[in-house]
Amino acid sequence: MKRKRIGGIGGDRRGSAAVEFALVTPLFLALVFSILEAGWYFFVNSAVEEANALAARLIRTGQAQDGGVSRDAFYDKICNVVDTFGDCSETLTIDITSFSSFGALAADLSSPVCRDKSDPTIQGVQFDETDYGGQRDIVRVRVCFLYKPVNPALGLSLGRAPDGRRKVISVSIFRNEPFDS
Repeated sequence: MKRKRIGGIGGDRRGSAAVEFALVTPLFLALVFSILEAGWYFFVNSAVEEANALAARLIRTGQAQDGGVSRDAFYDKICNVVDTFGDCSETLTIDITSFSSFGALAADLSSPVCRDKSDPTIQGVQFDETDYGGQRDIVRVRVCFLYKPVNPALGLSLGRAPDGRRKVISVSIFRNEPFDS
């Protein structure tokens, strides 16, 4: 014997799963894409940190000075680390400055320079061979890399270039070792 339902209690539930799916799916997808964006950022960031560490090591140990590494050759060595994520001629900027004292370093309040498609005067190489410094000089190496996010509407709130790319900046400050030059 079938029971007859009275009123709206325990009424027809067909379609309720579709409504629940429609409500939950956008939030779930937003969460998944945000996680992917954060993972992509950390992947790019680790490559930029590695590029900065390589640049600092070449200068700190005197390899750049003793080997007579030109600024273009130096740039190419650093580019090899991050070129997986984009064309270095549009995305990578390296700024190297040497200082005679930590006081001079502290007085320099300049911001890192990053490439900008709307300003072609900004070059990827913001240094020359004399900026490698000598023995026991204080050197600051700044690497700026612009990358295109997977989903620009979601993700991290990072500095942006005018064209929508995100800025990843790595800085190293060190004193050169006493190398023979």
